[in-house]
Amino acid sequence: MVALARPDSAPDRRRRHPLAPLALGALGVVYGDIGTSPLYTLKTALEWGGGATADVALGILSLIVWTLLITTSLKYVLVVMRFDNQGEGGILALMSRLWDRGRTRTVVVMLGLTGAALLYSDGAITPAISVLSALEGLKLPLPDIAPYVLPASVAVLAGLFALQRQGTARIGRLFGPVMAVWFVVIGLLGLGGILAHPAVLCALDPRYGLDYLARHGTTGFLVLGAVFLSATGAEALYADMGHFGARPIRIGWYGLVLPTLVLNYAGQTAAVVGGTVPDAANPFFALCPEALQIPLVGLSTVATVIASQSIISGTFSMTRQAVQLGLLPRLRIVQTSAEGYGQIYVAPVNWIMMIATVSLALGFGSSDHLAAAFGVAVSLTMLLTSVLVFVAMRQLWGWGLVPSVALAGCFVAVDLAFVSANLMKVLDGGWAPLTMSALLVFVMTTWRKGRRALLAQIERETIPLSGFIARQHDRQRVPGTAVYMTSRLDVVPVPLLHNLKHNKVLHERVVLLNVATEPVPRVAPAERVTITELGNRFFAVVARYGFMEQPDIPLLLADCARCDLAFDLMDTSFFLGLETVMAARPSCLNRAERAVFQFLKRSAMLRTDFFQIPLNRVVELGAQVAI
Repeated sequence: MVALARPDSAPDRRRRHPLAPLALGALGVVYGDIGTSPLYTLKTALEWGGGATADVALGILSLIVWTLLITTSLKYVLVVMRFDNQGEGGILALMSRLWDRGRTRTVVVMLGLTGAALLYSDGAITPAISVLSALEGLKLPLPDIAPYVLPASVAVLAGLFALQRQGTARIGRLFGPVMAVWFVVIGLLGLGGILAHPAVLCALDPRYGLDYLARHGTTGFLVLGAVFLSATGAEALYADMGHFGARPIRIGWYGLVLPTLVLNYAGQTAAVVGGTVPDAANPFFALCPEALQIPLVGLSTVATVIASQSIISGTFSMTRQAVQLGLLPRLRIVQTSAEGYGQIYVAPVNWIMMIATVSLALGFGSSDHLAAAFGVAVSLTMLLTSVLVFVAMRQLWGWGLVPSVALAGCFVAVDLAFVSANLMKVLDGGWAPLTMSALLVFVMTTWRKGRRALLAQIERETIPLSGFIARQHDRQRVPGTAVYMTSRLDVVPVPLLHNLKHNKVLHERVVLLNVATEPVPRVAPAERVTITELGNRFFAVVARYGFMEQPDIPLLLADCARCDLAFDLMDTSFFLGLETVMAARPSCLNRAERAVFQFLKRSAMLRTDFFQIPLNRVVELGAQVAI
């Protein structure tokens, strides 16, 4: 057995220059979502909390500030980001570290899978509410433009998704400078409001928030759903660890983003307390001098487009993880930049999200109506993350039950409060992300269940490998190399049996190739390939890839020459199975599941394209498989 090392095709520059991402780029990608939350959070909270009065505004400000401190600063930035998977973050990365650890596997997989589905729905809602909120700011200086806000928002959203195919490498260079200006501007606007009414800073005392909840009963509880909108981008901080690293994200958060957010929320509250906010107006835009309101709307629109771009790019990355982890069928993933591995494009995801986002914008009509739908998905994702963090504390850190419950239990309690408040708005719009997430969970579980059943049925039709090889001494051999891709190395691949059945010969050299996805983002070069000689000119090649890597079989085979297993692609044939799924009696899939699985299998990217195998070197052997 030989372990083969090869140069890493995507060097991790982040590890060499850990603070380089702070040179503006990280600001746009990491903080786009949470950075634009002042556009709609306080406005929505005031509407749900009993009106724009001074006592209500002070209580809500206290709740917002402490939500940012507890949920984002303490939970995510200090604790959750410590649970990385070789530098990668996000709920799927956390799930991949836990799903092979004993009896909790099924629960962990379902939690991660559900959290991923909820994040997809968040990816559809975020662009809609962000762009609508920004363009609605035109209503204050230009009231007559109100009927055109929705069409303009739809046009911006459609254009955003249409440009995804071009990649975000060029646009990404503008993210940081624009968002740096954005944070400085909202901080200065907030500071101006605070200087006019400095007494609002007393609301930083958590007792103001607790007093508001105690005195307003059900209304106070419901307003937590709006307050939560201030922290919806916290999950993105964790998911974007792989691009920038934990330290730069923490420095950016504590050094710029958190202070300017608090200043802006306090400034908006000061405007409400001072009575300078017109009825039904957004206190965010009321902070700005009238002459500068239209430029502020322009800056807000650009900032929300950046926030939307960030969440869209995040869903592309999450899709690649899901495909590699076997939660979705193979999809065509286009690398849009030779420099940035995270710069990818997934066409089916892009267009489905565009349809969902535009439909949400048209269906709800305004950011006010869409706010009820926004918090449900993210709050549930954060709750699932807290549960997984509890499991990680026990299994990865080796903590005892008491300290794990003490810390993770606090996070769960806070998340449950937000989830409960958001679920009260299910009939007002919360049903949308729940419906979308349920459909996605059904699709992913059906694909996973059907794929496992298909592989199990195929393996029933084969025989043990060791005995088979021993019986091939007298078999007629033909020149060349045959590569059979297989999921197991202890049994004979079905295409090999079919080839013998029909052609009665073996190739001079037979290679059984197993491509395994490890529960890590990237596999170390020294551990990429293992080659084992099985005897009688049979070889087993195991190729290991991480869930953030794209397999390249020709490159892999070219590197095997270092271990005296050279391949000439012009003299090599790849034998692949082409299965047609039929209904078994009885079946492990119901009618709906089987229909979805068959559709997904037909729609999946060809294995030749996914593994980058030359089409003119492939032989496909068909078979009907009943499951």
